[in-house]
Amino acid sequence: MANSSAPRPEAPVDIAALRHEYAAAGLAEADLAADPISMFRRWFDEARDGGLIEPNAMVVATASADGRPSVRTVLLKGVGPDGFRFFTNQASRKGRDLAANRACSLLFPWHALERQVRVEGQATPLSREDVAEYFATRPRGSQLGAWASHQSEVVEGRDALRTAYDDAESRFEGEDVPVPDEWGGYLVRPEAVEFWQGRPSRLHDRLVYERAGDGWATHRLAP
Repeated sequence: MANSSAPRPEAPVDIAALRHEYAAAGLAEADLAADPISMFRRWFDEARDGGLIEPNAMVVATASADGRPSVRTVLLKGVGPDGFRFFTNQASRKGRDLAANRACSLLFPWHALERQVRVEGQATPLSREDVAEYFATRPRGSQLGAWASHQSEVVEGRDALRTAYDDAESRFEGEDVPVPDEWGGYLVRPEAVEFWQGRPSRLHDRLVYERAGDGWATHRLAP
Protein backbone atom coordinates (compact mmCIF):
# COMPACT_ATOMS: atom_id res chain seq x y z
CA MET A 1 0.00 0.00 0.00
CA ALA A 2 1.40 3.42 -0.94
CA ASN A 3 2.44 5.79 1.82
CA SER A 4 -0.33 8.39 1.85
CA SER A 5 1.83 10.78 3.89
CA ALA A 6 4.53 10.99 1.20
CA PRO A 7 4.72 14.46 -0.35
CA ARG A 8 3.13 14.74 -3.73
CA PRO A 9 5.15 16.25 -6.53
CA GLU A 10 4.18 19.82 -7.27
CA ALA A 11 2.38 20.43 -10.52
CA PRO A 12 4.49 22.39 -13.02
CA VAL A 13 3.68 26.06 -13.33
CA ASP A 14 1.56 26.87 -16.36
CA ILE A 15 3.74 29.67 -17.72
CA ALA A 16 1.27 30.48 -20.49
CA ALA A 17 -1.40 31.21 -17.88
CA LEU A 18 0.66 33.81 -16.01
CA ARG A 19 -0.99 37.16 -16.60
CA HIS A 20 -1.05 40.61 -15.08
CA GLU A 21 -3.60 43.26 -15.96
CA TYR A 22 -1.90 46.62 -16.33
CA ALA A 23 -4.00 49.46 -14.98
CA ALA A 24 -1.71 51.80 -13.02
CA ALA A 25 -1.61 54.70 -15.47
CA GLY A 26 -1.89 55.84 -19.05
CA LEU A 27 0.22 57.86 -21.47
CA ALA A 28 -1.32 60.38 -23.86
CA GLU A 29 0.33 62.50 -26.50
CA ALA A 30 -0.36 65.57 -24.36
CA ASP A 31 1.77 64.04 -21.59
CA LEU A 32 4.95 64.05 -23.68
CA ALA A 33 7.82 66.45 -23.04
CA ALA A 34 9.29 68.43 -25.91
CA ASP A 35 12.14 65.95 -26.38
CA PRO A 36 12.85 62.35 -25.34
CA ILE A 37 15.69 63.18 -22.93
CA SER A 38 13.43 65.47 -20.89
CA MET A 39 10.73 62.80 -20.96
CA PHE A 40 13.22 60.15 -19.90
CA ARG A 41 14.40 62.26 -16.98
CA ARG A 42 10.80 62.68 -15.83
CA TRP A 43 10.13 58.95 -15.91
CA PHE A 44 13.53 58.15 -14.39
CA ASP A 45 12.83 60.47 -11.45
CA GLU A 46 9.47 58.76 -10.93
CA ALA A 47 11.16 55.33 -11.02
CA ARG A 48 13.76 56.46 -8.50
CA ASP A 49 11.23 58.15 -6.23
CA GLY A 50 9.03 55.06 -6.49
CA GLY A 51 11.68 53.00 -4.73
CA LEU A 52 12.77 50.84 -7.67
CA ILE A 53 16.06 49.02 -7.06
CA GLU A 54 18.68 50.36 -9.46
CA PRO A 55 16.36 52.30 -11.78
CA ASN A 56 19.47 52.99 -13.88
CA ALA A 57 19.83 49.29 -14.73
CA MET A 58 19.40 48.91 -18.48
CA VAL A 59 19.56 46.06 -20.94
CA VAL A 60 22.04 46.66 -23.76
CA ALA A 61 21.56 44.74 -27.00
CA THR A 62 24.35 44.57 -29.58
CA ALA A 63 25.08 42.59 -32.71
CA SER A 64 28.35 41.38 -34.15
CA ALA A 65 29.58 42.17 -37.65
CA ASP A 66 27.89 39.00 -38.93
CA GLY A 67 24.61 39.82 -37.17
CA ARG A 68 24.81 37.58 -34.09
CA PRO A 69 22.85 39.31 -31.31
CA SER A 70 23.90 39.52 -27.68
CA VAL A 71 22.24 41.12 -24.68
CA ARG A 72 23.20 41.95 -21.09
CA THR A 73 22.37 44.33 -18.23
CA VAL A 74 24.63 47.28 -17.36
CA LEU A 75 24.16 50.50 -15.39
CA LEU A 76 23.40 53.85 -16.98
CA LYS A 77 25.97 56.37 -15.70
CA GLY A 78 24.84 59.56 -17.36
CA VAL A 79 22.18 61.06 -19.59
CA GLY A 80 22.13 64.42 -21.32
CA PRO A 81 21.06 66.14 -24.53
CA ASP A 82 23.69 64.14 -26.42
CA GLY A 83 22.48 60.74 -25.22
CA PHE A 84 23.03 57.92 -22.73
CA ARG A 85 26.40 56.97 -21.18
CA PHE A 86 27.71 53.72 -19.77
CA PHE A 87 31.13 52.27 -18.97
CA THR A 88 32.54 48.80 -19.50
CA ASN A 89 35.52 46.72 -20.60
CA GLN A 90 35.89 47.50 -24.29
CA ALA A 91 37.57 44.14 -24.94
CA SER A 92 34.39 42.38 -23.76
CA ARG A 93 31.90 40.89 -26.17
CA LYS A 94 29.80 44.04 -26.12
CA GLY A 95 32.91 46.10 -26.81
CA ARG A 96 33.91 43.89 -29.73
CA ASP A 97 30.37 44.06 -31.10
CA LEU A 98 30.28 47.86 -30.88
CA ALA A 99 33.68 48.14 -32.56
CA ALA A 100 32.28 46.25 -35.55
CA ASN A 101 28.70 47.51 -35.47
CA ARG A 102 27.85 50.76 -33.66
CA ALA A 103 24.09 50.16 -33.77
CA CYS A 104 22.64 49.12 -30.40
CA SER A 105 19.47 49.21 -28.36
CA LEU A 106 18.82 50.00 -24.69
CA LEU A 107 15.87 48.91 -22.55
CA PHE A 108 14.84 50.20 -19.13
CA PRO A 109 12.41 47.59 -17.70
CA TRP A 110 10.55 49.40 -14.94
CA HIS A 111 8.06 46.59 -14.27
CA ALA A 112 6.87 47.91 -10.90
CA LEU A 113 5.55 51.02 -12.66
CA GLU A 114 4.21 48.99 -15.61
CA ARG A 115 6.58 50.97 -17.83
CA GLN A 116 9.53 50.49 -20.09
CA VAL A 117 11.69 52.78 -22.18
CA ARG A 118 13.36 51.51 -25.33
CA VAL A 119 16.20 53.37 -27.08
CA GLU A 120 17.67 52.73 -30.53
CA GLY A 121 20.86 54.49 -31.50
CA GLN A 122 24.54 54.50 -32.34
CA ALA A 123 27.29 54.03 -29.75
CA THR A 124 30.48 56.09 -29.86
CA PRO A 125 33.47 55.50 -27.54
CA LEU A 126 33.96 58.21 -24.93
CA SER A 127 37.22 60.12 -24.72
CA ARG A 128 39.94 58.88 -22.38
CA GLU A 129 39.47 62.08 -20.39
CA ASP A 130 35.78 61.31 -19.82
CA VAL A 131 36.63 57.72 -18.92
CA ALA A 132 39.35 58.72 -16.45
CA GLU A 133 37.08 61.30 -14.82
CA TYR A 134 34.39 58.69 -14.17
CA PHE A 135 36.84 55.92 -13.21
CA ALA A 136 38.23 58.13 -10.45
CA THR A 137 34.77 58.27 -8.83
CA ARG A 138 34.40 54.48 -8.58
CA PRO A 139 34.97 52.68 -5.27
CA ARG A 140 38.54 51.40 -5.01
CA GLY A 141 37.31 47.80 -4.99
CA SER A 142 35.55 48.34 -8.31
CA GLN A 143 38.68 49.96 -9.74
CA LEU A 144 40.77 46.94 -8.73
CA GLY A 145 38.10 44.61 -10.09
CA ALA A 146 38.46 46.26 -13.50
CA TRP A 147 42.13 45.24 -13.49
CA ALA A 148 41.41 41.72 -12.22
CA SER A 149 38.64 40.85 -14.67
CA HIS A 150 39.24 40.65 -18.41
CA GLN A 151 35.53 40.65 -19.10
CA SER A 152 34.07 37.86 -21.26
CA GLU A 153 37.32 35.84 -21.25
CA VAL A 154 37.32 32.28 -19.90
CA VAL A 155 38.71 31.95 -16.34
CA GLU A 156 39.83 28.75 -14.62
CA GLY A 157 37.62 29.38 -11.61
CA ARG A 158 36.68 31.72 -8.79
CA ASP A 159 40.07 31.25 -7.14
CA ALA A 160 41.85 32.50 -10.26
CA LEU A 161 39.71 35.62 -10.28
CA ARG A 162 40.40 36.23 -6.59
CA THR A 163 44.14 35.80 -7.17
CA ALA A 164 44.04 38.35 -9.99
CA TYR A 165 42.26 40.79 -7.66
CA ASP A 166 44.82 40.26 -4.90
CA ASP A 167 47.63 40.82 -7.40
CA ALA A 168 46.05 44.13 -8.49
CA GLU A 169 45.60 45.16 -4.87
CA SER A 170 49.28 44.53 -4.17
CA ARG A 171 50.39 46.22 -7.39
CA PHE A 172 48.62 49.49 -6.60
CA GLU A 173 49.00 49.50 -2.84
CA GLY A 174 49.39 53.05 -1.54
CA GLU A 175 48.64 54.74 -4.87
CA ASP A 176 45.72 55.69 -7.07
CA VAL A 177 44.42 52.96 -9.34
CA PRO A 178 44.85 53.99 -12.99
CA VAL A 179 42.36 53.21 -15.75
CA PRO A 180 43.09 49.87 -17.47
CA ASP A 181 43.83 50.26 -21.17
CA GLU A 182 40.89 48.05 -22.15
CA TRP A 183 38.38 49.84 -19.94
CA GLY A 184 36.25 52.63 -21.39
CA GLY A 185 32.80 53.96 -22.02
CA TYR A 186 30.21 54.74 -24.68
CA LEU A 187 27.77 57.46 -25.57
CA VAL A 188 24.61 56.12 -27.20
CA ARG A 189 23.13 58.86 -29.37
CA PRO A 190 19.42 58.06 -29.69
CA GLU A 191 17.70 57.85 -33.02
CA ALA A 192 14.39 56.64 -31.58
CA VAL A 193 13.07 56.49 -28.01
CA GLU A 194 9.87 54.65 -27.15
CA PHE A 195 7.90 55.16 -23.93
CA TRP A 196 5.68 52.18 -23.12
CA GLN A 197 2.93 52.25 -20.50
CA GLY A 198 0.91 49.14 -19.73
CA ARG A 199 -2.87 49.43 -20.12
CA PRO A 200 -5.85 47.11 -19.55
CA SER A 201 -6.77 44.49 -22.17
CA ARG A 202 -3.24 44.74 -23.58
CA LEU A 203 -4.11 48.06 -25.26
CA HIS A 204 -0.79 49.49 -24.12
CA ASP A 205 0.34 53.04 -24.82
CA ARG A 206 3.45 53.17 -27.04
CA LEU A 207 4.61 56.69 -27.90
CA VAL A 208 7.82 57.09 -29.88
CA TYR A 209 10.15 60.00 -30.57
CA GLU A 210 12.12 59.74 -33.83
CA ARG A 211 14.76 62.14 -35.08
CA ALA A 212 13.50 64.57 -37.69
CA GLY A 213 16.26 66.91 -38.80
CA ASP A 214 17.39 68.88 -35.75
CA GLY A 215 14.25 68.01 -33.81
CA TRP A 216 11.94 65.14 -33.01
CA ALA A 217 8.73 63.76 -34.45
CA THR A 218 6.37 61.68 -32.32
CA HIS A 219 3.85 59.00 -33.16
CA ARG A 220 1.87 56.22 -31.54
CA LEU A 221 2.48 52.52 -32.23
CA ALA A 222 -0.10 49.77 -32.02
CA PRO A 223 0.54 47.61 -28.94
